Amino acid sequence: MKALTSIAFLTGLAVGAPSLAAVSFNPVFENAVVAKPLQGVWRSRGYGWIVRFEAAGPVLYHVAGEDCWRDPRSEADPDGVFKLWRQAGGGVVETAGDPDGTLYRFDRLKALPAACLANAPWTPQRTLSAVADTFAAYYPLSAERGLDWSVRRREAIAALGGSPTDADLWKALGVLLRGIDDAHVELDGVVDGQPRSRRFGEAKVLLQAQGRPGGEAAWGRVWRDDVLAAPFKARRVANGRIFWGREGEVGYLAVVTMGGFDAEAGDDDMVALDATLDEAMAAFADAKAVIVDVSNNRGGYDLVSRRIAGRFADARHVVGSKRPAGVMAVPQPLTIEPAPGPRYLGPVWLLTGPITVSAGETFVLMMRSLPNVRQVGTRTRGALSDQLPKPLPNGWAFALPAELYRDSSGAELEGRGLTPQMPLPVSASDAPGGGHAETLNRLLALIQGR
Repeated sequence: MKALTSIAFLTGLAVGAPSLAAVSFNPVFENAVVAKPLQGVWRSRGYGWIVRFEAAGPVLYHVAGEDCWRDPRSEADPDGVFKLWRQAGGGVVETAGDPDGTLYRFDRLKALPAACLANAPWTPQRTLSAVADTFAAYYPLSAERGLDWSVRRREAIAALGGSPTDADLWKALGVLLRGIDDAHVELDGVVDGQPRSRRFGEAKVLLQAQGRPGGEAAWGRVWRDDVLAAPFKARRVANGRIFWGREGEVGYLAVVTMGGFDAEAGDDDMVALDATLDEAMAAFADAKAVIVDVSNNRGGYDLVSRRIAGRFADARHVVGSKRPAGVMAVPQPLTIEPAPGPRYLGPVWLLTGPITVSAGETFVLMMRSLPNVRQVGTRTRGALSDQLPKPLPNGWAFALPAELYRDSSGAELEGRGLTPQMPLPVSASDAPGGGHAETLNRLLALIQGR
């Protein structure tokens, strides 16, 4: 899953606002105190946030319809979006978690709304309303997806009943979110003292695997064995997250997550990744083609996606744009830059499938912009947005996507995914030799002209 702070491939310049190009960021804290111009109350454009910058630090609130509540997490900046700031003109400020990260725009308020100071109990009705109002305001492309949140809300209220229990609330939220197929929608609650969790989007092949003996883990082992048995003589490295090898004049690089390459370091640590890519790029130096396989990529960090894509980039490219859903906002351009380490600039065949999701998809978006890359396989999952967490004071929580991605042609990608330039069936059988090995052999034969 992509957290809000995972985006790290933006230029820091909003389209149509060139005057900001020379405006540098300032740290939110100056001598352990929040910068004086920031102190006060601000409301975000999109995302459903109000933040009160006190001298000691930010205090985050969530807004949904007429409701407002303080974020219950212990951290002052739980999503890492208030590390840097700059003036954007007209009483607007921008914050970011990284100089190259997503920009979040805020408008100043005179005071904290009264609803944010209220202490009403978190009844099942209030919880249902908070979830319904948040999805109605910020879920991307609701109309295009045929999602009428007013109708869904009425049906969920009817399912909730007049004297609801937590079990009734869980059922009603299921009614509200019925039919949602989105990897970034999550719901967590407590019913009769027992925690419950529900995820609302998974690739069909993984759902099928979960229903068979051994479950998804067995499917994953077969996929791994197929890769290792393929002609590339692949090595499994970087904490099992990367496979690479070479068969004759064709190189092979598979990345299964965008992060977690060193079990002893943070998930977004780059040291093991850089060392692995240095070695692989050196081995691919005189190859006639390279297969980059993200057909089993479960996502992670976009800064990792960008780091890997830079190994195939010939120059700086604008790959698309993103903006918050639910508001009129200036899109932010997404770019890719050549990596400083060894690169491969020959023909690349980028293999994708329905499991390719989240940061795996932003990787595909970046790679597709390069003139030496051709996407092959099947369409990706269609969940590119960062995941927006919404924790509630009663211990329940939910999450949703809240951004819109477009490719360089302006086509919307959220909920739709990225379609290959060259379709190729991606076999996903859990029978040894009948799944991914078949796909790789077919692609290798295509590249070699057999």
